[in-house]
Amino acid sequence: MRQTDAMSSTLILLRHGQSTWNLENLFTGWYDADLTEQGRTEASAAGGAMTEAGVAPTVLHTSMQTRAIRTANLALDAMGRLWVPVRRSWRLNERHYGALQGLDKKQTTEKYGKDQVFEWRRSYDTPPPALELDDARHPRFDERYASLPADVLPASECLADVVVRMLPYWYDGIVPDLAAGHTVLVVAHGNSLRALIKHLDGISDADIADVNLPTGVPIRYELTDAMVPAAAMALTDRYLGDAEAARAAAEAVAKQAG
Repeated sequence: MRQTDAMSSTLILLRHGQSTWNLENLFTGWYDADLTEQGRTEASAAGGAMTEAGVAPTVLHTSMQTRAIRTANLALDAMGRLWVPVRRSWRLNERHYGALQGLDKKQTTEKYGKDQVFEWRRSYDTPPPALELDDARHPRFDERYASLPADVLPASECLADVVVRMLPYWYDGIVPDLAAGHTVLVVAHGNSLRALIKHLDGISDADIADVNLPTGVPIRYELTDAMVPAAAMALTDRYLGDAEAARAAAEAVAKQAG
């Protein structure tokens, strides 16, 4: 933990390892896909990368989804730090892909056209078609969200929606731990982490479309007491571990069908 107010706060962001639906190239969203064997390997390697970089998380924040939780556990296990306090929130969940959830990305592109699917996937403020309230894929049928009002739970989201639902947790859940001097590890998803990175780095609505996060690669931020980055740098320069491999993995995410 931080010893003086003059020292920066350390924030580590980690996208979960490859999931079964990542492998199958399906729109995953709030579906609770688990990790593949590759994803488990990535998660453990993330722990090794943090250890090699001299980063020791003292508190963990995750989404409510298995792939993020398992990634966090495997990373911390590799570091011998399974004991750190854990906080979880649905506000760190992946973006909800609405009626696209469960569909094959390539087949969806063939059906609706590349431009339409790209807009649904990467535009800042255009959500996919929403689920009906009685659709079995709606999160109101998931026990882990039973305490939340149905009208709070998303039936479809664009990235702008994710920013809106994520930021209250940033301010009320994560920032207090950073301010208390914790080294904070946040294990979440491509879009919830893109939403947070957009906020931290002041990325424009248009430019955030070009930000792609590799699975299983820790991203380190040193933050001032005002909770802004202590130094401006390219996102790729924040990667821990094999930087070239991480860049290649990010490029692979960008090239996914749809």
